[in-house]
Amino acid sequence: MEQKHKDHHHEHTHRIESLNGVFIISIILNLLFVIVEAGVGFHENSLGLLSDAGHNLSDVFSLLLALLAFKLARIHSTKRFTYGYKKSTVLVSLLNAIILLGAVGAILLESLHKFSHPMPVDGSAVSWTAGVGILVNGLTAWLLMKSQKNDLNVRGAFLHMAADTLVSIGVVISGVAITLTGHYIIDPIVSLMIAAVILVSTWRLLSESLRLSLDGIPANVDMEKVRKILEENPAVAEAHHIHVWAISTTDTALTAHLVLYSLAEMEPLKKQIKQQLAQIGITHATLETECTGTHCCHKECM
Repeated sequence: MEQKHKDHHHEHTHRIESLNGVFIISIILNLLFVIVEAGVGFHENSLGLLSDAGHNLSDVFSLLLALLAFKLARIHSTKRFTYGYKKSTVLVSLLNAIILLGAVGAILLESLHKFSHPMPVDGSAVSWTAGVGILVNGLTAWLLMKSQKNDLNVRGAFLHMAADTLVSIGVVISGVAITLTGHYIIDPIVSLMIAAVILVSTWRLLSESLRLSLDGIPANVDMEKVRKILEENPAVAEAHHIHVWAISTTDTALTAHLVLYSLAEMEPLKKQIKQQLAQIGITHATLETECTGTHCCHKECM
């Protein structure tokens, strides 16, 4: 069992190191594209490109957050912080959501201004630049696709990049439409659509970050399954004082008080329940036990 644990730890460490490289490459690619897209957006007066650049900048934050989560998860506990710095990943995601909401507000204000004062836009430049975005976002999503099933942070980054690929396709279509029709009003319309996409994803990030900051139950944890694991074991008479909260964006903790029919099988029972909880995403479980009657607490029952 110990060897199996060591092998699993080695595999987990190797996977994190591999993902570190993927995230670093993805961050560099997306940051370079943000600079290029924002530059072309300013030069061509394209609010659609500038909005998409802001959205892609949020991708960089998302990738940095996921990378930060891996780094912080490896920091050991200290005298002052018994869980290390894992909770800071929640605070960073909350800050990220607040910044994104500010960006959405800026896009909305500029869009309203452009509706009343439309400016010429080079549709061809918009299309070519957004086309590069499709390649960058698509490549990043492909790099993350293999590992997105094993980690919530990676899955979030993958879905973000996949959605942004679709947004870039929308900007390409708007550039073609401007070139064919000459209607510059299409540019702020597309920027409003992009703002809506950012707002939806940001609202989910904000609500989940606030929930985790207040030690609420993480969205991926089904409390009915938790209670079923704790209460439906034949050795358990009752389960109460059940508390579930997030240590970080990837680690979830639980404490519970179990009333047992007998303490004779207490340690194997705890091990079994912790394994079951780990399968539904609860990686840190603390279980307190007592028995239903004094007869099972005697020495001969232990």
